[in-house]
Amino acid sequence: MRCPKCKHDDSKVLDSRDTQEGREIRRRRECEKCQYRFTTFEAVETENFLVIKKDGTRESYRREKVEKGIWTACEKRQVTQEQVSSILDELEMKWSASGKEVSSRTIGEDVMDSLKKLDEVAYIRFASVYRHFKDLESFKKELAKLLD
Repeated sequence: MRCPKCKHDDSKVLDSRDTQEGREIRRRRECEKCQYRFTTFEAVETENFLVIKKDGTRESYRREKVEKGIWTACEKRQVTQEQVSSILDELEMKWSASGKEVSSRTIGEDVMDSLKKLDEVAYIRFASVYRHFKDLESFKKELAKLLD
């Protein structure tokens, strides 16, 4: 691992620990040249998969796109970056395990389910955009489901 301070190519691992329920490894390292200490994180790369859109077209999955939608729904709510990252990590593992292609409907429904558990207001915001609420009645019906 290259040292971020002196750019030397060799470092030694001082300590390794699992984080995020074993999905990531935190390593404490020391540069063999300048003795600068730094931390790295190693995570299993999720398999790349395609998203099948409503119109049947396919595009590569982009985490940033889903994350942006979640953050828009969570705006001004007490939701942390760690919570959003955790949701995305879990969902990406689920989606990549299901095959090479995942429908946008599955992605949207899974995000809504996760937001419902995390923050009900964020859930309603996301659902209103995802399900294209056209009037107050659509909104009331979804809200009634949440309250039951």
